[in-house]
Amino acid sequence: MDDAQSPPPVDRTLELLWRHQVGHPQGSRGPKQRVSVDEVVGAAISLADSEGLAALSMRKVAQRLGLGAMSIYTYVPGRSELVGLMIDEVAGEVDHPEHAGGLRDRMTAVARQLWDEYHRHSWLLHVQKARPWIGPNVSKRYEWQLEAIDGVGLDDLEMDHTIAVLTGFAESSARSSIEAAGARVDSGMTDLQWWEINAPVLGRLMAGGDYPISNRVGQAAGQAYESMGDSARSFEFGLARIIDGTEALLRR
Repeated sequence: MDDAQSPPPVDRTLELLWRHQVGHPQGSRGPKQRVSVDEVVGAAISLADSEGLAALSMRKVAQRLGLGAMSIYTYVPGRSELVGLMIDEVAGEVDHPEHAGGLRDRMTAVARQLWDEYHRHSWLLHVQKARPWIGPNVSKRYEWQLEAIDGVGLDDLEMDHTIAVLTGFAESSARSSIEAAGARVDSGMTDLQWWEINAPVLGRLMAGGDYPISNRVGQAAGQAYESMGDSARSFEFGLARIIDGTEALLRR
């Protein structure tokens, strides 16, 4: 059989992602392995949680497990594949309860589950999503997300779009929240302390006729938030508007 007729090679990452379902051997052939793929993935998640995704390397994961720098590749082919396994692993950290309540309750549950996950593992904000790794936990979660809006009146493509909008919004909102928390750590001051320093200066600069709307809205927001913004409130407000829009679409 020539190359044109040969079947495409099986994606090694896909085999590893579904290793518990298909019973694929964990790792390559060779001497008996000292740890499992699960332990490699767990060590990588711990490293990314503590040091960030940029600090993740196969060498550092090997060091955490007491393995040789090259032996780690007998478990996972490379860093990119390891990240795919990490994503699927954290997607399965929490149970997905049976949906209850109306559409608003169910869509809110979907968004908040992701908001919480990003705050537990902020490195998830820095992984590529153009060609996602489709493992059992990610698949189970997508099924659960779709169940939240199944049967309400959307066609299949509208269901997919709705989940994409909802999950994208949750990611964007979590990013703002996590960056704000990082700014507090880096500056060594709370939002209130920052606001108390900067609000008087901003008030003088914004006074007058050049920024009348910005001045009015900025003052109202500053008094309410005691900061430049409130990521949690913005998340709740935006989520409610997305659900409003979905309900309006269904009414039409």
